[in-house]
Amino acid sequence: MNKKAIQTEIDASYLYQKLAENEKDTVIADVYKQMSDIERGHAEAFAKKAHINVENLMQPSGRAKTLNLIGRIFGYDYVLGVLMNTEKILSNGILLAKKQHGMPITGTETNHVAILRWILDREVNMTSGHITKFEKQHRSVGGNAIRAAVLGGNDGLVSNFSLVMGIAGATSGNEGILLAGLAGLLAGALSMSLWEWISVKSSQELYENQMEVEMEELETNPEGEKHELALIYMTKWVPEAQAHKMAEEVIKDTEHAHEVLVQEELGINSEELKGSAWEAAIYSFILFSIGAIIPVAPFIFSSGTPAILMSVWASAVGLFIIGAAITLFTGKNVWYSGFRQMIFGLAAAAITFGIGSVVGVAVG
Repeated sequence: MNKKAIQTEIDASYLYQKLAENEKDTVIADVYKQMSDIERGHAEAFAKKAHINVENLMQPSGRAKTLNLIGRIFGYDYVLGVLMNTEKILSNGILLAKKQHGMPITGTETNHVAILRWILDREVNMTSGHITKFEKQHRSVGGNAIRAAVLGGNDGLVSNFSLVMGIAGATSGNEGILLAGLAGLLAGALSMSLWEWISVKSSQELYENQMEVEMEELETNPEGEKHELALIYMTKWVPEAQAHKMAEEVIKDTEHAHEVLVQEELGINSEELKGSAWEAAIYSFILFSIGAIIPVAPFIFSSGTPAILMSVWASAVGLFIIGAAITLFTGKNVWYSGFRQMIFGLAAAAITFGIGSVVGVAVG
């Protein structure tokens, strides 16, 4: 297990601990605390296999601490959403590492939701009210809002930056640039939010239909679905006998079996389906507008070449920040992602500025 994977486990443990510390419901807080202990245990186990002194394990990364700061400001639903996506990567990594080191596979590695259910069933005597609240929180952290926010801000900045530079290349009049920039902002924000609403609703309807079909198959042919589930586990390096035993246990609970089959067979994350289409649309509109106003703002206070230079500078900074922010959810290198975003955005603006200059000269 490499150091990056161990760091991911440590970060997950740290973030689950922060979730526990900031959760008012003591039952849910206890679930998060136990998840933190599980992730810490994974890190220690893999560190020992890699001959790393457990006492010298890495501290939480800057990315994890930044995510915690975001959680403190905007709410920890964002953090839990990132963790749920991270668990998909961790589960595959854990399975591979256990196979390489000859460690026993227990079955919980393949499904984070199954681990949570195991904790709730074994360690916590939860009332139906607690379960309902936990499930509501668990499902509300789908990536729709975060995805819409990042894409909205990026699209607003890149598209309007290119538009403004194109107009600036064709004309020196501030009124034309401002009018085009504000029109581009409004048209783009409305278009983006409408597309996001339609996208989320269409995906939900499509997946809900597939989930209904899967439930019908489970009810009419449970043996076939059990065998299919066992085959899925076997593709994840679970021994055949153990895979069939795991499938036998899962299939006893129809609702849980349906949830597992939907995720494992269809690749549908049922938690993300619970995201609000309206929430995604509103996020898209606001973030697109924020991104789109950046290249326009300098032309409100200045004109000519100084305004163009300020617009380029502000947009370059904005592009870098967006690229860097994306790494909070992807785990990639901050500098690489930030500069890549900035270079592509500047290149697009340079092309439109050049085209605008040629068109302006030709028309003039």
